[in-house]
Amino acid sequence: MAHVLYTRKNFCKRGGRMFWAELAVVLAMLIIGARYGGIFLGMSSGFAIAILVFGFGLAPGNPAIDVIMIIMTVVVIAATLQASGGMDYLIQIAVKLLRKNPNRISYYAPIISWVFTFMCGTGNISFGILPVIAEVAREAGVRPERPISMSVIASQQAITACPISAATVALVGLLSPQGVTLIDILIVCIPSTLIGVVCGSLWAARMGKELSEDQEYLDRVARGEAAPINEKAQIAEAKEFSASTKRAVWIYLLATVIVVIFGIFPELRPSAMLGDKMVSFTMTMCIEMVMMAMAGVMIIACGVKVNSIIEQSVFRNGLMGVYCIFGLTWAGDTLTRNNIDFIKSGAADLISTYPWVFAIILFLLSAVILSQAGTIGALAPLGITLGITPPAMIGMFPAVNGYFLVPIYATVLAGIAFDRTGTTQIGKFVFNHSFQIPGLITCIVSVAVGMALANVVL
Repeated sequence: MAHVLYTRKNFCKRGGRMFWAELAVVLAMLIIGARYGGIFLGMSSGFAIAILVFGFGLAPGNPAIDVIMIIMTVVVIAATLQASGGMDYLIQIAVKLLRKNPNRISYYAPIISWVFTFMCGTGNISFGILPVIAEVAREAGVRPERPISMSVIASQQAITACPISAATVALVGLLSPQGVTLIDILIVCIPSTLIGVVCGSLWAARMGKELSEDQEYLDRVARGEAAPINEKAQIAEAKEFSASTKRAVWIYLLATVIVVIFGIFPELRPSAMLGDKMVSFTMTMCIEMVMMAMAGVMIIACGVKVNSIIEQSVFRNGLMGVYCIFGLTWAGDTLTRNNIDFIKSGAADLISTYPWVFAIILFLLSAVILSQAGTIGALAPLGITLGITPPAMIGMFPAVNGYFLVPIYATVLAGIAFDRTGTTQIGKFVFNHSFQIPGLITCIVSVAVGMALANVVL
């Protein structure tokens, strides 16, 4: 490293000061990346790597290539489903369910949002559901803030319970060397996130004044800016979906089932002789293989236009996420690998004694990165280095759903925009917004239940 700007020896003696300076660089680049948003987060991570390598003389780490590839295959099959019209079909089913039970929408809407995000592996589906939730709640005289706030939170929580979401497959990829399987994650995170959503919904269902007593809403009605309670909304009529679209949904669900079966029965995974040793497919390889093959089946069996796949929002956002995760995992591994001794001596005892501290770190960083998979990619290797056990890591997995902390995420803003009654809002202090308390209750309960459950079943 003769050509670096500052060598580790010249900068300062090896120890805490060096680590904290390097950590400050990584965090500063993350903050800058989050400030510009989108794909720039990957670029700012590249800046961090360059400074660590050329400025501090660190040896470059390794990006999580396996995680990146598995996420890419999941993104492609989800985009193929979207191109087939399958996501629109699922949204229509959700709309029908909401219309059937308008008076209980504060409880049903979050569960429906959780279920449909769980099925699709992406929170994008909530964009089609939120405007319906807002109008159906108003028609029934229910304060829209109640179901909207928890529906947004529920769609985030479902990502950490979905077997084929980018975040879950990233965690599988990172923990599989320690013997963790997809099923280990699902048996903890499905019940824990559902319990968290139910608890959050119980609180949210009592938020604020009744709609008929809310003065801001009544003023909007008087000004003609919002419809009165009994007026039916002009929601698009149900349309007929082709048999090929419905077939695409079934193929997508079949892909999910096959992945889960491989997780439950590892003996079904392919194996072959490598030299004098029998080597079996890892779960990561199985997910990649199934997702790639079933995306192809969907194209052939459902007539999906190949070129339309790359035009879908799921594809664009997903590949942007892959790029960002590449940078984040590379920067995180570079920092961790070069400071393992100091990290273990300085923080391992604290984290192993109080693992909930690491859950708080996951929560806060997710509010900056705005990506569950990105947060896991950046911090899970550090957690493993610090001695976080696999059960504890799985139990605190729902902590990466801190998107709502600062009200800048797309679904949060969409929920506010779709509520024409004005009940879903951001307070004058920014942090006192409609999603804050329901989100905190949901996250805290999900993590608490997850960690307790993981210690029992894993």
